Amino acid sequence: MAAVRWAERGAPFSARWHSENDTPAPSRVVVVDDGTTAKAAYRLARGGTGLLWRGDFHNARQLLRAMDRLHERSRSARTRGSTTLHDPAGNGTAALFHSHRAERAERARLLGSLLVLLEPDHTLALRRAPDVREAADHAYGTAGNGVDCAADGHGEPGGTCVALTELVGVLSAYQWHLQGVEIGALGARIHPAYGVFSPVRGEYVDLVADTPFPGGEAPTVAFDLGTGTGVLTAVLVRRGAGLVVATDINPRAVACARANVRRLGLAERVQVAEADLWPDGRADLVVCNPPWLPARPTSALELGIYDAGSDLLHRFLDGLAEHLLPAGEGWLVLSDLAEHLGLRTRDELLTRIADAGLRVAGRHDTTPQHPRAQDAADALHEARRREVTSLWRLIRDS
Repeated sequence: MAAVRWAERGAPFSARWHSENDTPAPSRVVVVDDGTTAKAAYRLARGGTGLLWRGDFHNARQLLRAMDRLHERSRSARTRGSTTLHDPAGNGTAALFHSHRAERAERARLLGSLLVLLEPDHTLALRRAPDVREAADHAYGTAGNGVDCAADGHGEPGGTCVALTELVGVLSAYQWHLQGVEIGALGARIHPAYGVFSPVRGEYVDLVADTPFPGGEAPTVAFDLGTGTGVLTAVLVRRGAGLVVATDINPRAVACARANVRRLGLAERVQVAEADLWPDGRADLVVCNPPWLPARPTSALELGIYDAGSDLLHRFLDGLAEHLLPAGEGWLVLSDLAEHLGLRTRDELLTRIADAGLRVAGRHDTTPQHPRAQDAADALHEARRREVTSLWRLIRDS
């Protein structure tokens, strides 16, 4: 159990350390409060020191914003005068992507140095702090059963230290969970759980909702691999699929998908299993919306975006033929953003499809409408504005 340790009021204290993206516990932690300046906090954070906040909650949020401005000013000064901005070596779009991710990781590390202490019941004991208990229970498990704590010093509860940026994300995710995401193809809301990728990009849902079924008939058995919130499973059942077997390697996603199909009244025609991609048996239709970018994820949530070495995509293609019934189809829902970023080529994808004993029976395309596709200030704007999301209809090449 990782722990953080600090001195306060002349006594030693410790608390359990928790980080959703597996950031190591800071080896040095100092107490900061409303009197700490942004420059001092930023200097300490750059040196790897954890900053345990003991002041007003809203002031902590302001300090984060001030530290962010200092970091942006420092980054701008480093890149000023460079015609290639984030890609000073001129290595192209792929280098730009990796540089952009590295900059975001460094920003996250610095801002993640500002820590708060959750009490054993997940109370945040700061002035003007919101009640975070329900949100923390949702993300970490019920207090006492999830992220527990240790204590020392004067025997006071040690609690759990988390980055304030993570806690802000927990609060935001809980609101998404409560409100849900409206899915036009369902005429209903899907409620994402913390750590499960939210279906806010509706174009891939619409592709699955609108593509004709093989042979014009709803499948008797369909697989939904990497189901996440269960949104595509729900779409398939609503379209008439007899049984959908949904899998996900993330236990949070499994629980989330089960809750969503139960809420929608579809549970009798759905099986949700915790599995690394494939369930047993064969299906008339196999749907997979794998992570679109071949890069290493840094958290459970990023598993929905990044797929190191395209491992999941390759395992889907390599296993599809043996899991399809004779007249079945595999639906691969995939953005071509990786191609525009120079991370994968179209020829590599087509070769991998052919090598797996498959051929393309058809393809349906759509253009993403998410805000970042129109954001000219985004470092990856040129790639994003050309992005196309496709549903590839794959059949066995016999």
